[in-house]
Amino acid sequence: MAVAAVLTIAAMLIDRRTLLGAPVWAKLFKFAVSGGLYFFTWSWLVSLLPGRLRKVASAATTVAVVLFAAEYVAMTFQAVRGRPSHFANTSPFDSALFQAMGLMVAGLWLATLVATVLLMFTRLEDRAVHWAVRTGAVLALIGAGLGALMTQPTPQELAKIQATGHSDLIGAHSVGVEDGGPGLPLLGWSTTGGDLRIPHFIGMHALQALPLLAFGLALLATRLPRLRESAVRVRLVWTGSLGYAGLVGLVVWQAERGEPLIYPSGPTLAAAGLLVGAVAAATAASVLVPVRKKLR
Repeated sequence: MAVAAVLTIAAMLIDRRTLLGAPVWAKLFKFAVSGGLYFFTWSWLVSLLPGRLRKVASAATTVAVVLFAAEYVAMTFQAVRGRPSHFANTSPFDSALFQAMGLMVAGLWLATLVATVLLMFTRLEDRAVHWAVRTGAVLALIGAGLGALMTQPTPQELAKIQATGHSDLIGAHSVGVEDGGPGLPLLGWSTTGGDLRIPHFIGMHALQALPLLAFGLALLATRLPRLRESAVRVRLVWTGSLGYAGLVGLVVWQAERGEPLIYPSGPTLAAAGLLVGAVAAATAASVLVPVRKKLR
């Protein structure tokens, strides 16, 4: 994926074609970076498992890697043709290819589910990391599943089907506006409507964010005596995990209402304020409330 990321950058410099308002190779670049991080993290998570569990998880993640690679090849093929790889319904071939990609993604999700369940049976010496990898894997699985929200036909597409009997696209990233409008640099997330890629992305990368939180707390513990208590770090990891889950829920709610990420409405700001306040209060309580010592 690192090699693919470099190659897609080169492709964007050479091939200036655009598709739905973005460089034709931009999606492949983003998938290369995101997929590389995702599977690099899973390779580490599998290494934490003991014996037989590691073998089964390794087989499951190998299946996931193969399916992702097949999807990436299909996306590359469509980029060469200048056709959308996702939601394409321009021709029977495009539609069949997208349906095949959907089956690949479903298989990838099921393989990741197997690995996530197996991860629940491992025990790590650092209890904060122990819980961070578990909650991160579960939230990443949920985030991956949120991609299914994009596969439903939009009201605009349904109107086209009713009027003409056909729509070139079935499904979309954006809510309330058509794909291909103004978006954030590089990411492409809509700045005029909701965008379901946001919760999908944020959810999947809990896989990295929460273990990094646990590692960061362990590093801070070398300077802050209070964090040397394992129970305090565990509380903070749970606070971070619940706060992260709340963030995923918040951006799903925002996107489904057709609201751009960078232009939140009053209700969204109020909900975000409540979430930040709850996380801040829980963080303070996690640090300040004394830890009960176990009696021997």
